[in-house]
Amino acid sequence: MGFAGRVREATRSDHAAAQSMAYFDALLGGRLDRYGYAALTAQLFFVYETLEDAAAEMRADPVAGAFVFDELTRLPALVADLEHLIGADWPARVAASAATSEYRARLREVAFTWPAGFVAHHYTRYLGDLSGGQVIRRALDQAYGLAGAGTNFFEFPGVEPRAVKQRYRQLLDTVPWDAVEQERFLDEVSLAYRLNTAMLDDLGKVVA
Repeated sequence: MGFAGRVREATRSDHAAAQSMAYFDALLGGRLDRYGYAALTAQLFFVYETLEDAAAEMRADPVAGAFVFDELTRLPALVADLEHLIGADWPARVAASAATSEYRARLREVAFTWPAGFVAHHYTRYLGDLSGGQVIRRALDQAYGLAGAGTNFFEFPGVEPRAVKQRYRQLLDTVPWDAVEQERFLDEVSLAYRLNTAMLDDLGKVVA
């Protein structure tokens, strides 16, 4: 088994936990209003704002830079979604939750200076967007009748998700990290999943 396969196996339970949150059950079941969905979009904005700032710093790194796929950039799509869902004044109407602030703090701590740490958080977010994110987009279209407007975050124009995921896993299989660094990476991926789950749990409390 290559390193990408090890990562996938090691994080299977973390991935399942993130998908089973009460917030997602309510969202995909159509039990939230427009602002209940917009609350998720706002929190994702704060996460991706920090992560994509880190990507700009890591672009020149000989290992982490290979994982900076410009075609996956999400921030402009999130801004477009917030403008549609909340209005042009959305920056004054949203704020990072306590869990999201903790998530951002960890990104600032590791993703700007530790290449493997950046890749760990990048992997957790973007491969999820390309996989389960597409299922979520279809469910949102059906449950809320958004028909693309307000779901730009889940759209990747011109991107073939399967090809990108395959390329990403090939990169993971060739990283020059020793056994200790690989274990640190796996620990950080697991932490990234837990931070994301905590953010979703916060959302569940707000919209319950």
